[in-house]
Amino acid sequence: MYSSGPQRRQGDVTSADGDVDIRYADTRLRADHVEYNDKTKEAVATGHVRLDYNLEHLEATEAHYNVSTGHGLFQNVHGTFKIERQPNEQVLLTDNPLYFQARRVERFAGDLYFVQGAWITICDPAHPKWQFFAPEARIRLDKTVALVNANFRLFRVPLIWLPYATAPAGSKIRQSGLLIPDVGQSSRKGFILGDAFYFAPLAWMDMTFGAQFMSRRGWSQRGSFRAKPFENTSVEYTYFGVDDRGLLNPNGTRSPQGGQQQRLEIQTLLPHGWRFVTDYNQLSSLTFRLAFADTFGEAINSDVLSALFLTNNFRGFSLNFAGINDKSFLTLPVSATPTAPAVPATSVTLRNLPQARFASVEQSPWRKIPLYFSFDSFVGAVHRADAVLPTPAYTPIDTPLSVPREEFAPRVTFPVHFGPWLGVTASAAFRTTRYGDSLNAAGLVSGTPIARNTGEFAVELRPPSFERFFETAAKRSKAGRRYKHSIEPAITYRYVTGVNNFADFIRFDSDATLTDTSEVEYGFTQRLYRKDGDDEPQELMSWRIAQKHYFDPTFGGAILNGQRNVFQALDSISPFAFAFGPRNWSPIISDFRITPGGPYDLEQILQYDPNIQRLATIGTLVKAKPYREFFATIAYFRLNENPSPSDIASLPPPATCVPANEICPFEQPPSNQIRALVGYGSENRQGFNFTGGVGYDFTNNTLQNQVVQVSYNGSCCGLALEYRRLNLGTVRTENQFRVALILANIGTFGNLRHHDKIF
Repeated sequence: MYSSGPQRRQGDVTSADGDVDIRYADTRLRADHVEYNDKTKEAVATGHVRLDYNLEHLEATEAHYNVSTGHGLFQNVHGTFKIERQPNEQVLLTDNPLYFQARRVERFAGDLYFVQGAWITICDPAHPKWQFFAPEARIRLDKTVALVNANFRLFRVPLIWLPYATAPAGSKIRQSGLLIPDVGQSSRKGFILGDAFYFAPLAWMDMTFGAQFMSRRGWSQRGSFRAKPFENTSVEYTYFGVDDRGLLNPNGTRSPQGGQQQRLEIQTLLPHGWRFVTDYNQLSSLTFRLAFADTFGEAINSDVLSALFLTNNFRGFSLNFAGINDKSFLTLPVSATPTAPAVPATSVTLRNLPQARFASVEQSPWRKIPLYFSFDSFVGAVHRADAVLPTPAYTPIDTPLSVPREEFAPRVTFPVHFGPWLGVTASAAFRTTRYGDSLNAAGLVSGTPIARNTGEFAVELRPPSFERFFETAAKRSKAGRRYKHSIEPAITYRYVTGVNNFADFIRFDSDATLTDTSEVEYGFTQRLYRKDGDDEPQELMSWRIAQKHYFDPTFGGAILNGQRNVFQALDSISPFAFAFGPRNWSPIISDFRITPGGPYDLEQILQYDPNIQRLATIGTLVKAKPYREFFATIAYFRLNENPSPSDIASLPPPATCVPANEICPFEQPPSNQIRALVGYGSENRQGFNFTGGVGYDFTNNTLQNQVVQVSYNGSCCGLALEYRRLNLGTVRTENQFRVALILANIGTFGNLRHHDKIF
């Protein structure tokens, strides 16, 4: 014990005055006057009392403190606690300490404080933007801050009263309890009030249960479960449902749009190289998703895919056990009118369960002979169910629940190089396939098995590429820069024969779209590389142009006139259906990319169809980040592959649609849409942040999606505002206004949650 003034000792008690300083292990106690008991380690301090212990600092007018046990009682206190926080993208973080003022503070061993009459904030204590006041509070450092009968004040104005509230006060932010209530307003949902309970019973498990009241619709429920019981195993489950009474129609009726969706995802790495994955998704109806999805991208997703597989790769072989269920929603239900009956929703369900697949990569049994063998095989059961109304042009398919299917396809590959200027790779395969069911001449499921034995041959030619180098002189501060421009031609011939009964195969997946073909694909790719000094070369630009010529325009008689045809020989060059009759030429594909790896990226895909003599597809994606905090993304897509009436007239029968007023089956809806997103900053960046997005459909002259989000984050808090508009046709046109008050190191007050933010 040190002091600038006199010290007096009476028995075990030493009294000291004037800048008294007591140091005991990691504890330092200072005051104007101290009476210290050497035996009990008790100190009674008065006048400018200051206690420092690790990251804790307290100042008081009077203190009774035991430097050995850490127990003490302080009067008229203010102090700071420095709290270490782990990075968290969902929370605005600051290095500011936790600051508090209190009438009375009792400290216990283990960094536990009981506080009476407390003001707590992490803002500048001289000018706090927000504060919590609580008659009673408990602070356990590196764990939690608990407030009883607390009220939240913004610029000293009381806003929210909370009977009990907790906040994390350490590097771990997981803590069980009620979350901050959700209050909002929507043009379709009305007044919104909800809350959720977060439960984290174990360090590797947590769950959330919540409900929301919507004055115009009903109730919604949300739930999630997360667990990581082992290092290589994770489980995640989410649920969302709505009990909807429906909006009021002009005729006084209601049209409920409620339902539910859920997802279960399990991933685990097992011993001996095995990997198990489950991704189960369930959706009650597309109408429900369109009506209640939070974002535009989620709302327009009409596919529900579930997959389960167990896989192992070893010594060039792969063994997979899988189950896949793919449900595609096609149309929405149409309500009945006085002149027309109701039309149900339509969908197609494809199931491949169970399935076992065994395959091998190309391997050569001889070191000096470039002859490589590989194979692919599978056995399983498939099912297809079309929830579609029959038409004169199409009969829905509904197979038995389990249609057996097997396939075995060995392949041999022989690459040859004729010097450095020409490479030739030839491959041949035999594929035998059997389906336990098939279609008859009327397009109905017959119950008769069907088999297919095909021979496949391909030759790939790699002519010499053309290259030229360019070089810039080195400067004092920069190394020399070299550029390389290359032109790489490629020609591939493919021949498939043996598919003599294509129309009888049930279309379960792409395996059933194999047809006879004799085709050649040719094209070239231009590339531009850059190399700075001794760095690795980087591809700056590539431009690929390719086309196919079909020597057999009917693909062994598989082509159907007057409707869209989807074959492996067609969709391997373009993902969009373009054949509505016999074809000798595919569209010309142009894929242009600029990928400097810096502030700009661009890709443009063009598809010119020589049959209809127009640019059928345009796809453009531009990403730019010219400055550190500024970003912009623009995506434009246009599709118009439908033939003209003159093209239809030249086709063999049937050339017209029956009945005459029905949409022709080959027609696919044209698309002409643009998406744009521009922003500055990021979600948890201090300062001003802005992002805005828009989606426009030129075909229907509709503004589909519009969002603007603005936020400002200070050193201890922030404010975020959002306007979002969704226009999903007759199902939903909604305006949403959201606001959030962001408290650093704590969380968010308001109805703009982290999963809704678009930064």
